[in-house]
Amino acid sequence: MYEPIPEDIERIGAIVVDAAVKVHRELGPGLLEKVYELCLCHELKRRGLTWRRQVKLPIVYEGLVIEDAYELDILIEEAVIAEIKSVRAIEDVHVAQCLTHLKFAHKRLGFVLNFNVPVMRKGIKRVVL
Repeated sequence: MYEPIPEDIERIGAIVVDAAVKVHRELGPGLLEKVYELCLCHELKRRGLTWRRQVKLPIVYEGLVIEDAYELDILIEEAVIAEIKSVRAIEDVHVAQCLTHLKFAHKRLGFVLNFNVPVMRKGIKRVVL
């Protein structure tokens, strides 16, 4: 059993969700994932958060290091992962991808953010490890 998510991480998560809602409100659905990713990063910066895009995540298998086995869309404050989607619906595979990223990045909180929805709140899936 895991401990509850620390309050400071929850605060970051709340800012990420609010920023995603603002980006979606301004742009609407139907754009490429990269556009939403860049605009979300801009909005996070405006809100005083640090982030890194397209973060390479290594995996070690029996001593073999695969340096760029995974790539996180956005790592916010070195604590929260955001996976950006522009798809019909969030699928189980998207949640599984986020869980895998959390596991290998040693993080606890992530979000799958699907911008291809009429209302952003319906495109947010919180993922906790």
